[in-house]
Amino acid sequence: MEDRRPLRFAIAGAVNTVFGLAIYPLLLWSDPWLHRHYLVALGIAQAISLCFAFATHKLGVFRTRGNVVREFGVFSSFYLVNYAANWAALPLLVEVGGVPPVLAQLGFTVVLIIASWFWHSRVTFRPEIQS
Repeated sequence: MEDRRPLRFAIAGAVNTVFGLAIYPLLLWSDPWLHRHYLVALGIAQAISLCFAFATHKLGVFRTRGNVVREFGVFSSFYLVNYAANWAALPLLVEVGGVPPVLAQLGFTVVLIIASWFWHSRVTFRPEIQS
């Protein structure tokens, strides 16, 4: 049912957010090297989170069939742009602003949540147009 997509999106978003927010500090706290090299931990966390989020959105929210390669490419492009912005913002917030890495990442995630609904509902998992 399409009318339940916003609810499913909110649930998937909550699960993805908890997963994404948990994996980054877990990586930071799991190894002193990753803590010192927090951008490496960010890259690892983002790659894992991207695959997890795609699966929850495709299967749980939008329930599309086929088009896995196209959808993953479009889905990934949204996050790649956001990752680039994140990679620029996080060092500024941490090194210049003195914000702890976990708090800086939390703030960035809030912006990402809002933008993702609009992108995924209108671009990534849009209904196929029949010609």
